[in-house]
Amino acid sequence: MWFKNLFLYRFTQPFTLSADTLDEKLSGKSFQPVDKLSLSSTGWTEPLGHEGEQFVHTTNGYMMLCLRKEEKILPPAAVKEILDSRALEIEQKENRTIRGKERANLRDEVLLDMMPRAFTKNSRIFAYIDAKGGWMVVDAASVGKADEFVATLRETLDHLHVTPLAMANDPSAIMTSWLSEGGVAADFEIEDECELRDPAEDGGIVRVRKQDLGSKEIRTHLDAGKMVTRLALTYDERISFVLDSTMALKRLKFLDLVMDEAGDVDSESAAARFDGDFSIMTLELSRFFPQLLDALGGEAEEQQLDAA
Repeated sequence: MWFKNLFLYRFTQPFTLSADTLDEKLSGKSFQPVDKLSLSSTGWTEPLGHEGEQFVHTTNGYMMLCLRKEEKILPPAAVKEILDSRALEIEQKENRTIRGKERANLRDEVLLDMMPRAFTKNSRIFAYIDAKGGWMVVDAASVGKADEFVATLRETLDHLHVTPLAMANDPSAIMTSWLSEGGVAADFEIEDECELRDPAEDGGIVRVRKQDLGSKEIRTHLDAGKMVTRLALTYDERISFVLDSTMALKRLKFLDLVMDEAGDVDSESAAARFDGDFSIMTLELSRFFPQLLDALGGEAEEQQLDAA
């Protein structure tokens, strides 16, 4: 349940739906297993899984949501093999070549035939809404998955006034200054991983792991004009993460100080453990986000005004 890859969205208007109202709206578009003639199915499910009964899990005012997707696995190589075989059979039988639209239609027929026998893959995207703080935090492996979550929620609610977090200054420029000038904001510590990019078109990329980022080698790349686009950091000995220039937080990990606190929480069931972990995680992130934004020079002024 602990979030690992964060994409941050700001509400541009206050989120005013209660947990009960939100739950009712999500239940209207609940997840349904993919049928025989569809490639995928997407819908809302209980964050607690089989332990839960509601589509919104609320703790201390934070609302957890979960989007579930089921997809049929149709390997492109297998589709192509069957398609080529059928096309060849028709071409030999009718002494003609199959091209263009006819081949596309034949491919559709192949997919329809394969779908009832295809294996399926399930995935879930979790997120939580902090209405008081004006955040929506999505735990997703890629920006595409995060945007899919936001788009589905917007469609479910008919409207959703959120936008990706925007900063007043270029995060890449600030991370570059941290390395080049040898300093970082208070409560943050630079770790041993970064990505450097040449800003020129088709410029080179250097990825560094388990190396002193204050070394001469890194300095040479910085002096040559490369910019830091990813940087591993630790916050207050409680959270480690890799900050991307797009403000995505990758490989976020809650460290021993936090996990020890979570371990001290009494939990007699999986549901109680989920609730305790969710409470501690959101509390930590609510402290962390303002410090991170301040270290990077603050949000874009127009976003601050909209979110106020």
